[in-house]
This record gives sequence, C-alpha cells and structure tokens, in this order.
Amino acid sequence: MSAEPITSAEAVPAAVQTPPAHAAPYEAAAGRWWLFSPRADFAVFGGSALASLLLLWVGARAGVLDADSPDWAWVPAVLLVDVAHVYATAFRVYFDAEELKRRAALYLLAPAIAYALGVALYSEGEALFWRTLAYLAVFHFVRQQYGWVALYRARVGERGRAGWAVDAAAVYMATLYPLAYWHASLPRRFWWFLPGDFAALPAWVERIAFVLYCVALGAYAVRSAHAWVVRGRGNPGKDLVVLTTALCWYAGIVAFDSDYAFTVTNVLIHGVPYVALVWWYARRRAPEAGAAYRRLARWPVFIATLWLLAYAEELLWDRGLWHERAWLFGGGWEWESLKVFLVPLLALPQATHYVLDGFVWRRKSNPQLSILSRQ
Repeated sequence: MSAEPITSAEAVPAAVQTPPAHAAPYEAAAGRWWLFSPRADFAVFGGSALASLLLLWVGARAGVLDADSPDWAWVPAVLLVDVAHVYATAFRVYFDAEELKRRAALYLLAPAIAYALGVALYSEGEALFWRTLAYLAVFHFVRQQYGWVALYRARVGERGRAGWAVDAAAVYMATLYPLAYWHASLPRRFWWFLPGDFAALPAWVERIAFVLYCVALGAYAVRSAHAWVVRGRGNPGKDLVVLTTALCWYAGIVAFDSDYAFTVTNVLIHGVPYVALVWWYARRRAPEAGAAYRRLARWPVFIATLWLLAYAEELLWDRGLWHERAWLFGGGWEWESLKVFLVPLLALPQATHYVLDGFVWRRKSNPQLSILSRQ
C-alpha cells in the first residue's frame, strides 16, 4: 500500500478558536460541536467509516475478503484516496506562495533532508528503508486520529486533565491494540508497505495491550454516557471519531487477515477527513491568496489536482519498479540500477507529508489557521 496522516496532537486543535478560559465546559460551545457542519462531519467521519464497512461486505460477496486487493478496490481506495491525500499538503504549503515564503527554510530543507536520509537508509538495505518508512507512517496514522479527538475537545472547550487522559487513552488504544495484535501475530497475509516491514513482538505484548484496550474504551464509554445522560450534552463529533476508529482498526487488522480488508478500512478513514480539512482551509485561505491559488482551491480543480499528482506518482512506481498494472500505467521501464536513488525519490512526497504535518497545523507557529474558525 502506498501510504500516506501526521496531523499532530497540537496541530488539529490549533485550527479553531477555543472558548475563553473562564467559560464552563460545553456552555461556550453551544452550536459549535462540529468542525465543518453537522452534515459534513457525519459525511466525512461517519461516511468514510460506513464506506469502509460496506466495502467489507462487498468484498465478502465478491469472494476477495481474504485476498489481496483487486484493482477495482485498489484504484479508489489507494490511488484516489491514500496516495492523493498526501498531495493535499501542497495546498497547505507549496501552492501558497505567501506561506512558502514565510518558512522557506523549513519547507525546502524538509524534503531535501528526507531524501538524503532515504538514500542513506536504502543504501544500507531495502528492508531497513521500508521498515523505517512503515513505522513513520504508523506514527502518522495513529497521531492523526488523536488529532481529531483533540480538535473536537478544543471545539467545545473541554480542558479537564482527567477527561483528556480518558480521551487520549481511548483513541490511542483503539489504534495501538490492533497494531500490537498485528506485531504479535506475524506473519500475516498483509503488510503496511512490503512483506517483513514490521518486527515481531512476543504474544504477551498483545495480551497486556488487550486489557488496556478494554479498560480505555470502557472508561471512555462510561464518561461519554455520563456526559449525555447526566449533563445532557456530550461531544458527538469526538464520540464519532473514537467509535469509527475502534471499529475500522479492529475490523481491518484483528478481525480479518486480509490485504483487502486492511486496505479498505485503513485508508478511507484516514485520507478522506484529511482531504476535507485541507480543502476547508484552502477555501477559506483563497480570498487572501493569489489568483492562481484561488483557481486551485475550487473544488473540482482541487480534487483533479490531487488525482493527477497521485496518478503520476503511481505511474512512476509501477513502470519503474512494481510492474503490476500495465493496463493502467503502461509497460515497465528498466530502472533497477537506479533503485537506491529512485525509491527514496518516489517515497519523498509521503515522507515530506509525514514530516511537515507535524508543523503546519500548530496554532502557535501558524497564526493564519485562525481562518478555520470562521463560520
């Protein structure tokens, strides 16, 4: 799977203005439960999870639930969502001339350093390169889910340390337990990037993780029920993120031992919300940016740009290295002798995406993110 989200813990919450410190929890957030709008939030988070679970049913009916991802699933899930969402970072950084100029050193040095490190790692061994990239991707995926929870907490003004501990434990264990199960059950019939990119862990790690998983999600369920029943007002967006994360990560990694199942449950709930966030930002940033950015920020152009860049990347991967989908990308090229330079170069967009997302969504260093709080 060509991967991609990290939206850091401090990043996503920074995208909204929070109620003043003296405001009581929930009181200042009346009518402001949602990141985008009630309909959009349910479509982005609930809709992507529902699509993932529906695709599991489709896969069972088609007889591919325990097999590799067929092309009819790979194209929409991997090419048009997973790979495409990586390039959304360009709308946050590289397509915005003012933003690029503001922190040119960071935005130019990050990919340069990432490429140099990639070549160094690959020259030491292909397995080392892919394992490093896989764990960087895992960190990114896990932290993004926490980022959404942190954003919903900020949106309604939740600041209690006890509540934060319960919420963080729940969303982290919703992702970390399936990963612990995966590492303790190797070999599996699916992998993150390539076979062998994860290191095996002893079985006792999974058993301990399962106990923590049950405790964390149980505590979250009790606290959420208390908020709704006793206080009369909960945090529906946060509940939706925790629920869909737990369902999709468990189904795709623990319940099924299948590349198809892992792919459809993993990339949709990760890529779709991220694309929505970046487009939301780009649309609100457009009036303050140049004419070129305003044209790119139009919804059809935005999506077409992501898909075109994703197709170009996968064409180079397939024709230069994989030689798996000639029907979509054409015949292969003989680039084996260039792999030490080519592989890190083709992986550079996602490596840059992983690194920069730890910077570009932090409020303290990105004051322009206040535009996301405009209603």
